[in-house]
Amino acid sequence: MQKSKRAVLGNIEINRDLILLLLIGGLYSLGIFLSNTFVNVYLWKQAGDYITIAVYNLAIFIFQPLTFLIAGRVAKKIDRVIVLRLGVIFLSIFFLSVLLIGENASTYNFMLGSVLGIGYGFYWLAYNVLTFEITEPETRDFFNGFLGLLQSLAGMIGPLAAGFIIAKMTDNIGYSTIFTVSFILFVGAVICSFFIHRRKAEGLFYLKEVMRQKRQSKNWAAILHAHIFQGLREGIFTFVITIWVYITTKSELSLGMFNLFLSGFSFIFYFLATRLIKERHRKLAILFGSILLYFPLYLILIKTTYMTLIIYAIIIGIAYPIVNVPYISMTYDVIGQAWKAKELRVEYIVVRELYVNIGRVLSIIVFLIGVNLFAIEKIIPILLIVFGTLHLMIYLFIRSVHLSGPPKDAPVKEQLTDEKTR
Repeated sequence: MQKSKRAVLGNIEINRDLILLLLIGGLYSLGIFLSNTFVNVYLWKQAGDYITIAVYNLAIFIFQPLTFLIAGRVAKKIDRVIVLRLGVIFLSIFFLSVLLIGENASTYNFMLGSVLGIGYGFYWLAYNVLTFEITEPETRDFFNGFLGLLQSLAGMIGPLAAGFIIAKMTDNIGYSTIFTVSFILFVGAVICSFFIHRRKAEGLFYLKEVMRQKRQSKNWAAILHAHIFQGLREGIFTFVITIWVYITTKSELSLGMFNLFLSGFSFIFYFLATRLIKERHRKLAILFGSILLYFPLYLILIKTTYMTLIIYAIIIGIAYPIVNVPYISMTYDVIGQAWKAKELRVEYIVVRELYVNIGRVLSIIVFLIGVNLFAIEKIIPILLIVFGTLHLMIYLFIRSVHLSGPPKDAPVKEQLTDEKTR
């Protein structure tokens, strides 16, 4: 690997591609956190119904895994950098489309969700694979730590800044402003991608073989089943809580404050969890975190006020790191010990993404059926309780996972996305 820049952080040598990948990750995080939370509110203000928001999110969760399939094949046959570039281009198209469609965005909710899902699929597949290839064992901790810092700062600053801008501007000028800024950030990310060295791919795309490993490996089967239940919770929680905050406060700035508390506490506890949760305590931490993730629901269901929502945000911000740090580590340890992990890491990432999105899609389909058959104010609390409980199923599956020795080729840690902050 050609070294073009050296930064002295102990004995760590940092190359240009690593810096560019961090820059792209930072631009992506700020662009997404600045605007993506408010797209749901933007659609809500136009349509005034949950079905429009649910269909928009359904499209995201359908097209994201489908794109992962295509992106995985392209990454193995052509070039990982091209896949990354396609992801950022589609994300740019999404925000440009929202700007151009404007007040008719709710009419094109499925189309907008499809474009965003395609962008997510291309971007995250390529970003995860490039992180493998650009980082070395001695630079991987630095990369993950610094990227996590960028994501956390974006999660705290982005929604608050966006809420402030929207609150201070009349009509929809504030929304147009933040969508424009996000578009510019993604254009900047596309430009940065042209400076990363091309990485031609080798090998075939063995997706079926990795799918069949579910029969051969109890650990792999358990992790995939756990990811379905993870998706079942994430599906409706991704947008319902955001809308509740807005309905309760009628203020985008208050929604920004909600995200500030959530991201701020997540930042602190991701830092603590990474250092304090040891391998032998992973399963217990996942159980405790899942319980902590569930019971605050009753706080906002019994009495929904802005104060109870803020308390909910704080507790959720604490709970997610306690679950995710050991859960993600265990997931990648299982992949690292799987059959031909080094050669087929793209396929393992794709299959995992398929399973988590199966859960998300099923969750939203049940939500759509429920709100069509029953009164919304009665069915939504029931659905939140039911799907919130299902997250506890993760522990029931991962407790049967038994790892033997160090991973053969342990992948990097999963990156944070805005989908996982509720």
